[in-house]
Amino acid sequence: MEKELIIRSTAKGNEIALLENKKLVELHLDKDDHPFKVGDVFLGRVRKVMPGMNAAFVDIGYEKDAFLHYTDLGPGFKTFQTFFKGVLAGNVNHINQVKYQTPIDKGGKINEVLSAKTLIPVQVFKEPISSKGPRLTTDISIAGRYLILTPFVQTVGVSKKIKSDEERDRLKRLLKSLTPKNFGVIIRTFAQGKGAAELHKDLTNLIQKWELMLSNLKSATYRQKVLTEIDKSSVLIRDLMSDKFKAIHTSDAVLAGELEAYIESVAPDQKDIVNIYKGKNPIFDHFDVTRQIKSSFGNTVNFGKGPYLVIEHTEALHVVDVNSGHKVGLKGDQESNATSVNMLAAEELARQLRLRDIGGIVVVDFIDMKKAENRKQVYDKMKELLKIDKATTNVLPLSKFNLMQITRQRVRPQVEISTKENCPTCGGTGKIESSLLLMDQINNQVDYLANNELKFTLIVHPFIEAFIKKGFPSQQFQWWWEYKQWIKVRSDENLALTDYKFENLLGNEIDLTV
Repeated sequence: MEKELIIRSTAKGNEIALLENKKLVELHLDKDDHPFKVGDVFLGRVRKVMPGMNAAFVDIGYEKDAFLHYTDLGPGFKTFQTFFKGVLAGNVNHINQVKYQTPIDKGGKINEVLSAKTLIPVQVFKEPISSKGPRLTTDISIAGRYLILTPFVQTVGVSKKIKSDEERDRLKRLLKSLTPKNFGVIIRTFAQGKGAAELHKDLTNLIQKWELMLSNLKSATYRQKVLTEIDKSSVLIRDLMSDKFKAIHTSDAVLAGELEAYIESVAPDQKDIVNIYKGKNPIFDHFDVTRQIKSSFGNTVNFGKGPYLVIEHTEALHVVDVNSGHKVGLKGDQESNATSVNMLAAEELARQLRLRDIGGIVVVDFIDMKKAENRKQVYDKMKELLKIDKATTNVLPLSKFNLMQITRQRVRPQVEISTKENCPTCGGTGKIESSLLLMDQINNQVDYLANNELKFTLIVHPFIEAFIKKGFPSQQFQWWWEYKQWIKVRSDENLALTDYKFENLLGNEIDLTV
């Protein structure tokens, strides 16, 4: 399976598309103005403790107080609290200066260990969603390419996706010898087959980040971010980079340089996979991402030739209905047809969960199958497909009503993209300029630019591009005859039918409103 990352830079941040065998499977919006990302560490102040909820509300600078539950304090909270009190007071500089205390009681009360107005470092592990603020933990961890550093947890864990007992034992022995006192690590899947040098380098980088956080804490005021997660592009590269990763494409030369430097630091043998896209069409159009977004984010999603999913969102859960469309006319009996469509639906549903980053409870209404073995076949297929999902998922067998229940880890808001567009001629107003005048307007602008001896490109809707270039003599040829320069014309399917613009040789839009 070949993987490609397509990154479109915009004024608001980066839009990142992950393709697997040219098919869109994940879409991430990395906004520059989003300061509360998963993995960020803040110095917060406890606003109030709620014994009835066994939780506290912490001010980290978000418009709503963040939520910290007792179960998210971590077993080593007492040691954690003592250590950071010393750091904030300037009395402690190193993790080894604090002795371990007994773990907190799993069934304890938050008001026994935490009080209002307390300053405390907290890490975001769920971003703000809907009307809820961020969710926090004090069980701070720092993720690298091969390892996750876990201070105050003196154990070495191994990813469940590493199946070989021999490899698991090797990695455990190796990391026990490399990990400093009072630190623990979780060995990630990508560590499989790696040697001591690579793992030690990753571990050293993580400890440096920990020390940077401590240094920032000493001079921090509450609400201040003391450790930030790397940008989304780098996170995806860190978490997805493998031999199957074919290429990374971006039209931003500065971003390309940053990504090359990051890849060289984590996977030097793959630094050449970053490509700067220099094509004329928008990068998402060139790699067919725009079309796939439009076809994948509506309430109705087609798959195969005929069947489709209907996806609805409620406050409590997502509901998915599987429909056969005209597949009901296939050869064979109803049971085999239903099973065939349901197997295809499972594949599309697994993609949709990742693509939209759907979290929480999902209820799927499959087409009725009477035989238990067929229902099990669909269940087994879904379990297998969900194994490649980075988010934690659970799936239950189909009920006798052919309903499947799925839960998926929710750590950030669901990706929502409207696939409906305003009327391409009226822009939603119900009124348009006469279409007969469109070419007059374009001709007037071309005349102005050409007579001022400017080199430019005209960008129009694909239909208008076809009209300008068709026949002989075409409109484009007539311009060449009149102005003695060849005027480039290209299409942009994101433009409305009657919209157009001009770009200079540097690719910047020419402002003709002044």
